[in-house]
Amino acid sequence: MESLPLEIVRLESYPKRYYGRLLRRSESDVAGVVPEVSKIVSDVRNRGDIAVLEYTEKFDGVRLGKERLRVSEEEIQRAYGGLKSDVVSAIKAAAKAIEKYHRRQSPKGWFEEIGPGVKVGQIVRPLESVGVYAPGGLAQYPSSVLMSAIPARVAGVEKIILCTPPRRDGSVNPATLVAADVARVDEIYRVGGAQAIAAMAFGTRTIPKVDKIVGPGNVYVVAAKKIVAPEVEIDFFAGPSEVLILADSSADPEMVAADLVAQAEHDPQAAAVLVTTSEKLALEVCRHVRLMIRDSPRRRVISGSLGRYGRVVVVESMEEAVKFVNDYAPEHLQLMVRGSGKVLGKIKNAGAIFIGTYTPVAAGDFAVGPSHVLPTGGVARRRAGLSVLDFVRMPSVQRLTKRGLKRLAKVAEKLAEVEGLPAHARSIRERFREE
Repeated sequence: MESLPLEIVRLESYPKRYYGRLLRRSESDVAGVVPEVSKIVSDVRNRGDIAVLEYTEKFDGVRLGKERLRVSEEEIQRAYGGLKSDVVSAIKAAAKAIEKYHRRQSPKGWFEEIGPGVKVGQIVRPLESVGVYAPGGLAQYPSSVLMSAIPARVAGVEKIILCTPPRRDGSVNPATLVAADVARVDEIYRVGGAQAIAAMAFGTRTIPKVDKIVGPGNVYVVAAKKIVAPEVEIDFFAGPSEVLILADSSADPEMVAADLVAQAEHDPQAAAVLVTTSEKLALEVCRHVRLMIRDSPRRRVISGSLGRYGRVVVVESMEEAVKFVNDYAPEHLQLMVRGSGKVLGKIKNAGAIFIGTYTPVAAGDFAVGPSHVLPTGGVARRRAGLSVLDFVRMPSVQRLTKRGLKRLAKVAEKLAEVEGLPAHARSIRERFREE
């Protein structure tokens, strides 16, 4: 009998002491590469461009000179000619949707009187510079450029740079270049991996230091972001992609299988999980997955992903299913169930949620509008995906009249006294010394 392409776990009989294993995904592998990545980061910090060029040759098989690190304007314009017109049109259409969505997110400043003589509010100020990382390697992701750079541009970031790995011939994928141009990225560098993160964090003679680094990547990129986090702001640890599909007997097994395979083809470290109340659906999905793997040109990647971090979890009730979802805190959550509105009300932890048969993650990845740069590895317990808010600061603003300060003086002075800060209290009393 041929083995199943996905492990089926019946949660009711699964040992509770091993429950944590079901929540495991590739972020657990990051610790294993930290020593190696730390050396790369330190080397780039100390030797700058020279180290970047050496690691580009070592890991990407490309020998470059310093003058070729930055992609020229001519190469960007040639990239348009290297793509079919319908591809360029698709990139522009996706960019328009992404910009439209994120403009709705933009925070507004305000300044209001909340009491006699007391006005408070906030102002909105964008970051000055942002570095976007766009993965390369097994696949190119121009959509990630759009999803990372456009929210920053909408927020008003003054300077946006992009780092992305070169291809074997030293060029950069033309779709990535066109996406960067459409997103109005200011500078593009053909450098990837941990060395790119280090270069943006510390700066080199060629690559500028930035205030914040955003964008997904493999475990080496995630490890590098963790290492440089004390030196530069980062978005979050967006590692290899993951999906959790919550489905009941009403779901179409072939569609469920297609969505699992779609996520698994990203990367051998990707995670694709089905949680279902229907054992029949579980078996049918596995059958369809097997057939789809056979027909896919990326069958090795898909098989590797599903073998490592793919599984089907069969539960007794929707309540159990929802608990598992919240414990797993997936990057992408698909709800393919009856009464999805009721289930949605119980979901606490997910990076992005896709409801119904006709809302596959693949559509959201490219065309709907919300950024697909999302927290992985359970980080969705703490935050959602990349947004305009990641690229702005909102300093508070306060203005008191003499009357307003007088109204608040007793409270402020008393708390200063409690905290042993007499000079604080005096700084208030000084305003009224002549009274």
